[in-house]
Order: sequence, then structure tokens, then C-alpha cells
Amino acid sequence: MTTTHSPPPLRHRAPRPARRRSPAVPLLAAAGAGGAAVLALWWQGTGVVSGADGWLTGAGRIMGLMCGYMCALLVALMARVPLLEKGLGSDRTARWHASAGRWTVGLLLGHIILITLGYAAQSRTDPVSELGTIVLDYPEMLKGTVGAAVLVLVGFVSARAVRRRMRYETWYYLHVLTYAAIFLAFGHQLALGADFAGGAAAHAAWYALYLGVAALVLWFRVLVPVRLNVRHRLRVEAVVREAPGVTSVWVSGRRLEALGAEPGQFFRWRFLAPGMWGASHPYSLSAMPRGGFLRITVKALGDHSASVAGLTRGTRVWAEGPYGALTAGLRRSRRVLLLAGGTGITPLRTLFETLPAAPGDLTLLYRARTAEELALRGELESIAAGRGARLVYVLNDADGTRTDVTADGLRRMLPDIAAHDVYLCGPHGLALASYDALRGAGVPASRVHYESFEL
Repeated sequence: MTTTHSPPPLRHRAPRPARRRSPAVPLLAAAGAGGAAVLALWWQGTGVVSGADGWLTGAGRIMGLMCGYMCALLVALMARVPLLEKGLGSDRTARWHASAGRWTVGLLLGHIILITLGYAAQSRTDPVSELGTIVLDYPEMLKGTVGAAVLVLVGFVSARAVRRRMRYETWYYLHVLTYAAIFLAFGHQLALGADFAGGAAAHAAWYALYLGVAALVLWFRVLVPVRLNVRHRLRVEAVVREAPGVTSVWVSGRRLEALGAEPGQFFRWRFLAPGMWGASHPYSLSAMPRGGFLRITVKALGDHSASVAGLTRGTRVWAEGPYGALTAGLRRSRRVLLLAGGTGITPLRTLFETLPAAPGDLTLLYRARTAEELALRGELESIAAGRGARLVYVLNDADGTRTDVTADGLRRMLPDIAAHDVYLCGPHGLALASYDALRGAGVPASRVHYESFEL
């Protein structure tokens, strides 16, 4: 066993997303082209703009159109399209969704404020009275108002400070209300949007956009998971305690090799047991499908993950996936370091077993507080011995003093670490500190492969 010790770093740089053969640039270009087309729709339908009321109303119309367009993009980003989930990566897709959500709520509020001020200036009334008239007297406005309120609510509960104080299941079901909000607002857009008045082509394009996104959701979030679960018939086979608070669940099923999962990927799991069926959670595979079984390993961090230890044999399982891009396809170098913290060992254990590597070219560094918390330790040691790979544990000192992964310690362990690809997985704080250490040891950012869901 090897350990290193030094004071924790004072500042952290955020890890960059793992380098992938990514469709990010063409996707951003396509989104930008769509936004330009929306602006062109306003330009075509707008005559001369004059006066304060005209400028306010025009700006409000632009914001309303862009908000409607962003709503479609928001849903498309969470439709779990394979091009996004495996090409772009689940972490970056989630970040794009969160960023787009903030822009959407901002555009929505701007639309409401500017349209109200513009109409009030035009009719020479106060804004509060004008807002009441708009909501109560205009067609489709009551539904549009409810939809807007729901979108603002979802934006509020998705703020990091609020979300951390909520149960995941509560946040999840409030987030699902986004679909209802967009449905309610759609009629308002077509009924009151001056840019759609008398424009058959504009109507057709807007319907095509929304129906296309709805088709993606229906296919990838409903029909594909239904096919997977009908085809493979997953059930809990056994539950095994691996370490304090860490449990493995063995899942049986039919033709599991046909799932197409790669080492390092995860599924979203819904256990059809009392108190657990209401929401799905992402857990990585800790053992690849083999002989009719696969395995996940879960640390008790909340109500759902803590309940995993109480699952019984035969419990039906609903799974969606596979997702994630922390796979062998990211590798560019002959030598590889896998750096895990806590249950970050889960996806890295499958990579440790399967990544092609000559003896001496593969190293796994596993950070934990104590030896008792080293989940899957026996398997890791067996894999290391069988492959001629190096396995390093970094544990706290005997008196409990925290031991951190540092640049100096990494260079002592692997003098040529700058020539390694590094796969990094662990709790967010540890990942940030480890990323700093790796960069300090000379590892290029493009060779640090990391997925995180801290938004």
C-alpha cells in the first residue's frame, strides 16, 4: 500500500469535460442557426418600429419567440438522444440543459415585463392594470400564464442552493412539470404571436419543431426503455454488503450482452419496490453483463440509495440506458491512470478489468478514508495480480488525519504521469482537488477524462 500526505490545495480549478470525438460544435452551430431563423421570423413580420411602446413591444416579442425556441431545445437536451448521451456526454448535456433553462426563464420574464410595459404605454394605462387585462381578456392567456408560472417554479427549484435542500424525488417530479408548462404555453404562442398571424409557413415550422422534439421524447424516453425492459426482464438476484454503507446489487435478465453497455457507463435504475418505484437514479455498472447477470454498487447517500440495501430477491427492475461517455473510446495514450474516490471506484473497476494494457501500463489509485471503506477490494487485487497492473490505496493516517492526492505524490508514484491518460471519478470535492493535482503534475487537461453531474 502506498499513501501520500500534504495539506489540501487552497484553490480548485474546475475539471474540463472529458475529451471526446464530440458533436458539440455542429450541435451549437445548428442551435445558433435555429435562433437566427427565429429572429428572421420576427424581422419578416415587423414593419417600422417607432415610439417607446413600439420598441418595448418589439423587444418583448423577440424575447417571447426566443423563449419558445429555447423551450424546445430544453426538452430535446433531456430526451436522452444517444448522439447527446454518448457523443456529447451525459454530464455536458445536463450542463447545457441547466444553462439553457436559466436563459429560458430569463427570456420568459423579460417577455412578460416588456410586453406589459409596451402595451401599457400604447393604451396609456398603468402596467399592473394592463397585466390584468392581458391575463384575463386575451385568448389562451390563462393557460399561458399557468405555463409561465410553472416554468418559473421549475427554474427556482433547479437553482443549486434550492435543489440541494430538496429530496431528489420532489425535485424530479416538479421538473417533469416542464412538459405541462410547455404544452400550456404552446397555444398562447400561436394564438397571440404577431409573428404567426397569417403565416402558414411560420405555423408549419413551429409545429414541426415542437412535434419533432415530442417525437424524440416519445421514442427515447418511452418506447426505447419499454423495449429494453420487455426484452431483458430484469430482476434483483442478490444484494451483497461490500463496505460500510456500500451495497452491490446483482441483477439477472435475458440476453444482457445485447444491452450494448460499455465499461464505464451507467443506467438509470427504478426498483419496483415499496417506496422506491417513484423515481429512477443513475448508478454505474461495477461488473459487466456476463452469464445472465450484471451488477451495480451503491453507496448510501440519500433515501433511495440507502433503501437499496433492503431490496429482496425477485424485485422487478426498470432500467434505462446505457448512458455516459467515460469509456475506453476516450483513451489516446498507451499508459493509463484510473483515479477513484469513494464509490467512484464503480465505473473505474470495469475499466480496470477491461482496458487493453500491457503489464505495467495500467495503474489504479483508490482514495478512501480507511481500509474498511475500500469497496470491491478483493476483486481489485485479483484483477491487478492477473493483469500485472498497479493498485495503489491512498488512506487517511492512523490518527484520522486526511491524506490528499497531490502533484508531488503523483509524480513520485508515476514519474511519467504527464504521458498518461487519466480517468477520474469520485465525489465532486475530491475530483476538483485531484484535478488540480493532476494538472500540477503536468497532465494535459485534454487527457483528464471526467464526468460530473454537479450543475
